[in-house]
Amino acid sequence: MNKQASLPKQVKIVEVGPRDGLQNEKENVPADVKIELVNRLASAGFQNIEAASFVSPKWVPQMATSRDVMDAIVRKPGVIYSALTPNMQGFEAALAARADEVVIFGSASEAFSQKNINCSIAESIARFEGVAKAAKDNGLRLRGSISCAFGCPYQGEVPLDAVADVVGRMRDLGCDEIDIADTIGVATPRQTQAVMERAAAAFRLDGLSGHFHDTYGQALANIYASMEVGIAIFHSSVSGLGGCPYAKGATGNVATEDVLYMMQGLGVATGIDLDIVVDAGQFISQFLGRKGASRAGNAIAAKRAN
Repeated sequence: MNKQASLPKQVKIVEVGPRDGLQNEKENVPADVKIELVNRLASAGFQNIEAASFVSPKWVPQMATSRDVMDAIVRKPGVIYSALTPNMQGFEAALAARADEVVIFGSASEAFSQKNINCSIAESIARFEGVAKAAKDNGLRLRGSISCAFGCPYQGEVPLDAVADVVGRMRDLGCDEIDIADTIGVATPRQTQAVMERAAAAFRLDGLSGHFHDTYGQALANIYASMEVGIAIFHSSVSGLGGCPYAKGATGNVATEDVLYMMQGLGVATGIDLDIVVDAGQFISQFLGRKGASRAGNAIAAKRAN
C-alpha cells in the first residue's frame, strides 16, 4: 500500500520555541530578544506561536518577562499567540496580556504528576475547571497538553488507557485542541500510532496534535507515523530549543527547521517560509552562544555561507 497517498495534504505547525524552548535556559534571555524572536517567527507564516507563560517567576524565572513580551510583539492578523496558564492567577495575567489561547496541562503518568506537581492526575485536571470556564467565558481558545503520554522517567511505560482517560478529561473541560506529548522523547513510530489511535477514540482527530522531543532521534519518524493515522497538527521548536527539567537527559523539542524540511520533501503544505525560520534559528542560537540543534537549519545556513 502506498502510505504517502494517505498523508494529510496540509499540516499546522505550532511554534513553541519562545515559551517551551526558552523556559529552561539558565542564562537570562531579555524581553527584547524574545520579542524579536516572536516577530521573526510570525513573519515566517506560523498560524500559532506559544509566546508566553504566566507561571510564578520563582519556579520559571525565564518567563518573568512574559507580560513585557506580549505587550510589545507586533501582532500579525490571523496568528494565535498562546500562553501557558497553570491557575486562575495565570489566566488573569494572560487575559490582561491579550493572549489568544490559554494552555492547561496534565500528565498521562500518575508518577510524573505526583513528582511534578504533588497531586494526582484527576486532582491536577480538576484544578483547571475554573481556568477552562473563564477561557470560554472570555472567548479564548483553550488547549490542553498531556505530558508523558509515551513514557515516564519514573514509572516507565504509560498505559494507553491512561492517555485516553486524560484526553477525555481535557475534552470534558472544553479543550479546542489537545497535545499528546512525548516529554522525554522515548516514543517509536508504531507505539506513536497506537497512542494516537487510542487518543482519537476519545477526541476528534483534527483536534489532536503531536508534541515530540528528539532524545532518541525518533521525533521526525514519529511525526510521519502520526501523519499516517491522520494527525495534522505538530509542535516544534526553532533551532531545537527546549527540554524538560523533570526528565533527566531529555533533549529539546524536535527542531522546526527539520520538520519543515521533511514536510517540503513530502509535498505537505505548511504555509511557513523555511528560510525565514532558519534565520530566526540562527538569530537565537547566536544570542545563546551555541550552535543550534537543527540539522536542516545548520546545513542550510552553512550552504548559504559558502
